[in-house]
Amino acid sequence: MIDPSFIPFILIGGGVLFLFVFFHYVPFFLWLSAKVSGVNISLIQLFLMRIRNVPPYVIVPAMIEAHKAGLSNITRDELEAHYMAGGHVERVVHALVSASKANIELTFQMATGIDLAGRDVFEAVQMSVNPKVIDTPAVTAVAKDGIQLITKARVTVRANIRQLVGGAGEDTILARVGEGIVSSIGSSENHKSVLENPDSISKLVLRKGLDAGTAFEILSIDIADIDIGRNIGAALQIDQANADKNIAQAKAEERRAMAVALEQEMKAKAEEARANVIQAEAEVPKAMAEAFRSGNLGIMDYYRMKNIQADTNMRDSIAQPDGTSGNNEIK
Repeated sequence: MIDPSFIPFILIGGGVLFLFVFFHYVPFFLWLSAKVSGVNISLIQLFLMRIRNVPPYVIVPAMIEAHKAGLSNITRDELEAHYMAGGHVERVVHALVSASKANIELTFQMATGIDLAGRDVFEAVQMSVNPKVIDTPAVTAVAKDGIQLITKARVTVRANIRQLVGGAGEDTILARVGEGIVSSIGSSENHKSVLENPDSISKLVLRKGLDAGTAFEILSIDIADIDIGRNIGAALQIDQANADKNIAQAKAEERRAMAVALEQEMKAKAEEARANVIQAEAEVPKAMAEAFRSGNLGIMDYYRMKNIQADTNMRDSIAQPDGTSGNNEIK
């Protein structure tokens, strides 16, 4: 049995629980706020939102904001459908209100498509009203005279609402601008003309239509800074001269090696000829002995030959300043 003294407390607790559950599934004060703001929505619809796991505190404030901004064509079903698709309802409504106030053509279907594509549609509308300045990284290029120039530019872009879905982003803009700067400097006759007229780079790059197929419209390209880098032309000439020198040295070394090889070959042939001479001289005494035996050489002939050889040795000793004698005496 329940003590009768606890019955009031039980009733109060049950009433509090009932009110909590009721106001959770039937947000009465949110419905009252919508009614005061002129938004036509019923308590049943708010209850059904809870059943569908759609937060009324997201949909109803968005409807109030759209109604106050004069966007009566936005319905509750469209907002619920966009939320259940994973979109950002508040961001879409903020973007539609901003576009309406700035006279920018932006439909609900276009805004939700941009939002579901992963882009911030509210930021895009703000960028359409207030263009964004993008600083490019340092771009290095070389003029025709071989002087390197390091350039930094500032690109002013405005969001192109119609190209936000499927259009290229900021990285593509920066890459195209960098390519245009390199092309413009590379076509200049010398670096002085670029330093004197940096606006020529901007004009040339703008004429190329670099914003085609992107989510932005390029308003201006301003050269912020130009610095002189290395003399690439001189460095290339030095490298070419060193390469030519190395080639010439290699060819000279090849010729020297061939000369050394030829010299060694000639020395070998000379040594071979000397050996042949020595071998032939060794045969002379044998031939003389055979001549004596056969009677072809007499004693007087032998002494006459010795006298001639002695005269020859004397002349050789007189001709040699170091006193050496080319003694070729046949023994």
